[in-house]
Amino acid sequence: MTSAERDKAMRQSDTLQIGDLLTALRLLSRLPLPVDMAPPRAMSAWAWPLAGAGLAALVALVGMLGLGLGAGVAAALALGAQAMLTGAMHEDGLADTFDGLWGGWDKARRLAIMKDSHIGTYGVMALIVVSLIRWTALTGLLAGGHWGVIIVIGAVSRVPMAMLMAMLPNARGTGLSQSVGRVPMPAAWLAVAVGVGFALCLGPAGLSVVLSVVVVSTALALVAKAKIGGQTGDILGASQQLSEAAALSIIVALL
Repeated sequence: MTSAERDKAMRQSDTLQIGDLLTALRLLSRLPLPVDMAPPRAMSAWAWPLAGAGLAALVALVGMLGLGLGAGVAAALALGAQAMLTGAMHEDGLADTFDGLWGGWDKARRLAIMKDSHIGTYGVMALIVVSLIRWTALTGLLAGGHWGVIIVIGAVSRVPMAMLMAMLPNARGTGLSQSVGRVPMPAAWLAVAVGVGFALCLGPAGLSVVLSVVVVSTALALVAKAKIGGQTGDILGASQQLSEAAALSIIVALL
């Protein structure tokens, strides 16, 4: 390969990486980014933890700015900011997942419930419990000035989405998960590497964070596989919310 060819390949690689990050942010947020009519690329899944870290940085900033009103209020503002930045897509997935997996008696009924825009008792309880866990943990982190932890967990909690899409088939055959496509394993493992890299910033405690995310997301994957035969966009959203709650709980306990 000539020097000119190497330079061209490097420029293409840089463009691909920037494009993947923008694609990840378009998919996972409601930020006013340049419009791209191309469908989301499954290969960009490696950048989902980076997108999560960026969104979490904005969430942490809102929380820090709100500390003058008290740590509890600041944590509530941070949760509200995260929901606005993401369009509450992960929270919606959490509610639909619990409504569907525990509200239906067979695969067809469970998928139908998950697609329904109405929310049921299981979904309400899931949102309340998980939000309370996140709020309590964020209150402690913001009060202690541990805003960097919020950024790390924002990255790590997006990793399970990539792994579940790579390892489980799409259960419905339609929807956002299907439109993105099956995530290639190399992209999924790169997402894992990025997430672990962020977790290591926490020192030994980072390993506990990673373990908590692995346990929670594996449990969700096993239940989803047994009840609906795979994953959907709702399952992916639930994996982020449950992983975030588990990681926040573990790190607060350790700190």
